[in-house]
Amino acid sequence: MRIRTTAAVSGVLALSAFAAPTVYAADDSSNGIATSPQWAAVTAGTGPSAFGAATTADATGPDVFFSGMKVNGGKPIVVGASKKRTVSVTYKLTHAADVDITDEDFANGPFLYLKSVPASLEDTLENPVLFGDEAASCTATSATTANCKALIDIRPANGELVNAYAKNWKAGGLAIQFDGDAANMGETWQGGLGTVKLQREARLTGANAAPEPVKKGRTLTVTSKLTRANWETNKFPAYGGQAVKLQFKKKGTSVYKDVKTVKSSSTGALKTTVKATVDGTYRYVFAGTSTTAAVTSAADAVDVK
Repeated sequence: MRIRTTAAVSGVLALSAFAAPTVYAADDSSNGIATSPQWAAVTAGTGPSAFGAATTADATGPDVFFSGMKVNGGKPIVVGASKKRTVSVTYKLTHAADVDITDEDFANGPFLYLKSVPASLEDTLENPVLFGDEAASCTATSATTANCKALIDIRPANGELVNAYAKNWKAGGLAIQFDGDAANMGETWQGGLGTVKLQREARLTGANAAPEPVKKGRTLTVTSKLTRANWETNKFPAYGGQAVKLQFKKKGTSVYKDVKTVKSSSTGALKTTVKATVDGTYRYVFAGTSTTAAVTSAADAVDVK
């Protein structure tokens, strides 16, 4: 259940349990959108939708209420440059007694949005909305309540994200009910169900302390490189100008201690020198920013003679 947008989308869900109308996306460079305009038909798998070709929204949606929504266990969602990222969502669904959530004409699921909650599937959206590929799976806990589990799927390689989207997103829920002949459908949208931070993935190459082995009192040079996911190019370019801590753990101990702070160069390079005193391991630690996730490099053991 996914709406793909770059700047403005007249969209619908791509979901095997839902209908399969068309998604439109318009370029808007004034909003910093770097992806190309896309006009693509969203298909619901190789066969027809379970609901046929319904495209008309009813004025009234199913009488349901979403609550207790938790996205990704409350942790930030870290997305790489191109790899699909799937996160879990759990919530409680409360519904009227006449709503049959097991009916094949009913489906529901969570979504993430930046600014405003969509009014319908065919709205033109001025901000992105992210869904999962499939509807939620719900288990009844009473005649009018159910516990639901779902996934939200994010594909940076498909142009679903631009770098400016690394910020707090809001969580919402959508329920759809088709009528008997699948000609119309009712939609219930609910927002304000929490927030989750979407962050760009950062990477550190393994720390390298040289020369090895080294004589006591001699100088060691410790290097690494910091990069960050670019959702617009789908690559990991250098992340320069960032403060990164060099840490050391003495052999036989379990705690790393800060040695110094090193700033990454314009190429992302990290390089500093230390005096060799005892055996141990060095590593670099980037604490992250509001838009970029924290990361720790692989450690390098040093043998001091």
